[in-house]
Parts: sequence; C-alpha cells; structure tokens
Amino acid sequence: MNAYDTASFRKGLENLNIEISDDQISQFLTYYENLVEWNKVMNLTTVTEYEDVIHRHFLDSLSLVKAVPVKELKSIHSVIDVGTGAGFPGIPLAIAFPHLQITLMDSLQKRINFLNDTCEKCHLTNVTAIHSRAEELGRDKKQREHYDLVVSRAVANLAVLTEYCMPFARKNGLFAAYKSGNINEELHESAKAIRLLGGDTPEVTRFTLEGTDSGRTIILIRKKFNTSSKYPRKAGTPSKNPLR
Repeated sequence: MNAYDTASFRKGLENLNIEISDDQISQFLTYYENLVEWNKVMNLTTVTEYEDVIHRHFLDSLSLVKAVPVKELKSIHSVIDVGTGAGFPGIPLAIAFPHLQITLMDSLQKRINFLNDTCEKCHLTNVTAIHSRAEELGRDKKQREHYDLVVSRAVANLAVLTEYCMPFARKNGLFAAYKSGNINEELHESAKAIRLLGGDTPEVTRFTLEGTDSGRTIILIRKKFNTSSKYPRKAGTPSKNPLR
C-alpha cells in the first residue's frame, strides 16, 4: 500500500465525532486503492484523487451522523444501501461502525463484483452485496420491511427514491436520503409519496461537507406504518410515473 497523509481524514472524522482505529483507517485506504484500480476498467466514479475521495465519498457517506447521531447508530443493527454503486454510503458506514450488518444492493453485476472484491480485501464480514433492482427486491419477503435503516445516495428524485427505499424499512425504522443542492421543491413534490408509503414528516439536516464548500442535505424519514402491498410498483414505473 502507498503512503498517504491521513491528517485531513482524521480531522474530518473528529469533526463528525467518529472515533476509529488505525486498522479501520487502513481499511479505508485499501478501499480507496481498490476503487481506483477497478475504475480503470469500469465506470465507478469520476472522483479519483485521494483527497477528493476522502471528502466527497468517505466523509460524505459518514455525514449520516449529522442526522442520525453516533449514539443512535449504536442501537441500529440492520442497514440496506439501495443503489449503492461503488459502495457509498454503505461501505464507509460498515468500516466505521462494524456492529452494523449492511446489505449493499445494486442493479449492475459488475459493480457487485467490485463490492465483493472490496469487502474481501478490506476483511469486511458485516457486508452482503445483492444484485437486484429495488422494485424487485422490495417485494422479497426476506427483505421487505426488514431493516432498521435504509440509506441511499442514488441520484433520483425523492418521490422516486422513497418508493424504492421505504418498502425495505421496518415499522418505526428510518430512511435517510443523501441530497445536494436546493431540495425544497423536491421535498414538496415528494409529500404524497412519503405519505402513501408510510412515512412521517421528513426531518431535514443541512450542512457543508467537511473540507469543501459543497452544501449537503440529509432527509430523514421515520416509517409510521407498513407500506401497502401495491408498492413498489413494477420495475421502471416509479421513475416514469412518480407518486406525486
């Protein structure tokens, strides 16, 4: 492994009140190196410079603690990352909080291969990767309404993302959507979807991403009641005809 300056990463973790060991830092560095290596042959991320990955992927993923404090995270057991892509935010959460049992879901088998390889190289035994679409896995009896926490950094409108994600959350569980930019209109347009799918009024946490001037938002929705068996609708329908 190459030598890396971890000072800014450690500072960012400190600002988030996250304490991790040197071994966990090494896991993050292994993740970084594997991400860059695989990115040479497939499109995982446009962000590959070390400091950029640290701030825009790792610390961004861990910024969940701004909406779900570390103390509350310790009482959470099962997590699913819907549309995980290159493993964000699921793998950083798995490294920083090894008590979490995390499922990574993605619709592209090549990305699942990368995720499995990364978990093996990082010695992550608390992560499972599943190749599926959200609309299909959300109807699986073993997966539906199974998770304490559902997370997603997927680029989709909140109304669509809610239909993808809410079916996975157990009653009284949480759905956390990572967003950027002005989300006021998106919040307004997703109100019907959130209500129909069992969600309570969203809690909105706005902040500036560690080490950058980029604005971020985490939308946290608690599930009040079980999602109707009508949802999620068949593959492709949520994105073509959002619940608005």
